[in-house]
Amino acid sequence: MVPVARALGSEVTPCASARRRILVVDDSRMQLRIISAQLARSDFEVITAISAEEALGICAHSPPDIVISDWMMTGMNGPDFCRAFRRMERASYGYFILLTSKSDTMDVSHGLESGADDFLSKPVNGSELRARLIAGQRILAMHEELSAKNALLRSSQEAIERDLREARKLQQSLVREDYRSFGTAEVSLLLRPVGHVGGDLVGFFPINARRVGLYGIDVSGHGITSAVMVARLAGYLSGASAEQNLAMVESEFGIYEGRPPAELAAMLNELVLEEMQTESYFTLVYADVDLVTGEVVLVQAGHPYPVVQRRSGEVEFIGNGGLPVGLIAGARYDSVQTRLHPGDRLILLSDGMTEAMTPEGKMIDHDGLAAIFQKFAQLRGRAFLEAVSWELDAWAQEAPADDVSAVVFSFDGAKINLD
Repeated sequence: MVPVARALGSEVTPCASARRRILVVDDSRMQLRIISAQLARSDFEVITAISAEEALGICAHSPPDIVISDWMMTGMNGPDFCRAFRRMERASYGYFILLTSKSDTMDVSHGLESGADDFLSKPVNGSELRARLIAGQRILAMHEELSAKNALLRSSQEAIERDLREARKLQQSLVREDYRSFGTAEVSLLLRPVGHVGGDLVGFFPINARRVGLYGIDVSGHGITSAVMVARLAGYLSGASAEQNLAMVESEFGIYEGRPPAELAAMLNELVLEEMQTESYFTLVYADVDLVTGEVVLVQAGHPYPVVQRRSGEVEFIGNGGLPVGLIAGARYDSVQTRLHPGDRLILLSDGMTEAMTPEGKMIDHDGLAAIFQKFAQLRGRAFLEAVSWELDAWAQEAPADDVSAVVFSFDGAKINLD
């Protein structure tokens, strides 16, 4: 092995950060001296090896930037050496030039398949060698620039991932409780974003001693914009502060009562259009439930149809569709009423459930959902929600493509009868 270092020549532009390291491999010592002499006017660190086996040892300990290897050598030939070179782990790309007297198309194809970047015909012309090395350095510079940009991109992506993980924690904290017993009833929540953050929100809050508000929201789109809007809407329906909860209205006696559901939807619609001034809109289902009588008054604003599952397992889809919130100014909304009897439950679910789809493109319909609800009719609360969610995943044969959220309100009947 004979190291050779020469002064800078005008024909080759070296790497700005370090001299390029060139490994010349040939089983002819004469050929090694000839090529080294041709590289003498370029600012390269030149290393030579008399065989491919020796060259592999050099590559393992001091990886070269460029390899110039003869094709025909005793022992391992040039293409086999190139394959072995490509299998080695490297921090950066290595440029490989094969020296050959072969000109047949099949031979050239064989060399390219082995991983070679370029060819030089023997005997080697000095000017052509320098020109090929200039081209090789351009390739290496592009690889290095791309690697640097990829490293920067990975760093940025890692930072975004960290922020999104924290955002997910914050969004999950919007659901302060996923279960509560009211004595005569219980409510359970399911919120499963498809990404780090999602556009779904579910929740509940006491209106007074005998009434509770339940809601489900689905903001259009996905990602950060939807998540930010969800966070703002959560503030409008906060159970921690009646003064800030738009679903609550203060009476003339200073007592907070529930705002009629249809009125709430209309108020949110105007608020989104006038104050938020965003292109996003959302669907909403909000129910005001009497814990004593089981009376339900709800509004459906573009959200999937609410479900009442009777004690017998029978499933009823209720509601009237309605327009999404924040889409059309002056939109009007209607209230829907129903009544729960002891053993019944009210289910508010998102389109992540109602639009579950098989790989063949078949979407589950009301009959399919009803069958799943009936299958797990004996389960309650969170166990029921998880079982339904798993069944839908199995039916779709893949992970959900949309956020999945639901509210289940199970009514056990009043302890006293006020009828």
